[in-house]
Amino acid sequence: MNSADSYIWDLPTRVLFGAGQVKNLRNEKLPGKKALLVISNGNSVKANGSLNAVKRQLDDAGVETVLFDKVPANPTEPVMMEGVELARSEGCDFVIGLGGGSVLDSATVIAAIIPQKEGRVWDYVKGGTGGGKDLAEKPLPYVAITTSAGTGSEVDRWGVVTNPETHEKIGFQGGFADLAIVDPELMVTVPPDYTAYQGFDALFHSLEGYISKYRTAPAQMVEIAAIGNIAQYLPLAVADGSDMDARTKMAFANTMSGYSMELGSCTSEHSMEHAMSGHHPDLPHGAGLIMISEAYFKYFIEKHVCDDRFMEMAMNIGVLTPVDPMDFIYGLRDLKEKCGVADLKMSDYGITPDEFPVFAKEARETMGGLFDCDLIDIPEEDVVKIYEDSYN
Repeated sequence: MNSADSYIWDLPTRVLFGAGQVKNLRNEKLPGKKALLVISNGNSVKANGSLNAVKRQLDDAGVETVLFDKVPANPTEPVMMEGVELARSEGCDFVIGLGGGSVLDSATVIAAIIPQKEGRVWDYVKGGTGGGKDLAEKPLPYVAITTSAGTGSEVDRWGVVTNPETHEKIGFQGGFADLAIVDPELMVTVPPDYTAYQGFDALFHSLEGYISKYRTAPAQMVEIAAIGNIAQYLPLAVADGSDMDARTKMAFANTMSGYSMELGSCTSEHSMEHAMSGHHPDLPHGAGLIMISEAYFKYFIEKHVCDDRFMEMAMNIGVLTPVDPMDFIYGLRDLKEKCGVADLKMSDYGITPDEFPVFAKEARETMGGLFDCDLIDIPEEDVVKIYEDSYN
């Protein structure tokens, strides 16, 4: 894929989108009879009724479920292997993920590894200390039911896995979900801070894609839709989680950003953040991206590698009459302030400046492929400088 006018559109996931769509799960042709139902290790989907609602739908559809409720915010390889082994021992023939990005990432990876005849998850990771093996068997079918607007994982093939021994956090390519349900009613109980973190994660998928070397015409189309909707509706969703119009628009933007990653690509900002939260798993991914975003995008503006794209993004992020690429930074800063996330500090999560050279090295070694998507090369010392400029 070398130009905006040359692309492959191969996005096979059937998507049920809109308020109340989870109630139609029973009417879908599901890909098996016994599902590993993957949820987080928290209490949210149990407390808000989402888990029971989905189980009722599956009962009506004649599907047996085996619950796996151990996924943390930054899912690790050993936890994913627990899910793989449980599914194998129980004879599950497909996987359902019910939750946010970490849950859907885990479900993607678990579904891919269950049918493999040998090895662990890390043996199939391509990057860092991963084994680099190709999947020998086709992943199990997978259903994605998202409860957040952040990662777009319901429509892409990627999961993210952390090796807790080496602190490497790396993307893993599995298979597309057969079916995705994007129901904004499942998102109304997400707290304001996580609504913001998740919304900015979706935003950065599209902003990065817009300045990627591999941006395509269809990627640009969905990225513009995502950026514009997030700029307008994320502050409203943060202010009032029960605002269904805002939640619906954010859910739409999230799915568009998921398509962006398949029709184009993210860039090195994601590699840089994964190095941060790989070492500090309590750091929400979206929060880490917010922290480094201004310095990261300013780097490209100062190099004048795509001034026209930054002007276009400035307009879509809410700057009415941009006259300079830096207007994009001002628009981004304004959105952060509206959503209450302008003052996030690395130091609040235990990050110290002496870690920056380690982060910079690991970002390249574990997810160097995203650096290849940048329009210009960012030397390792400049990566360190971006961290330094973001620190407080």
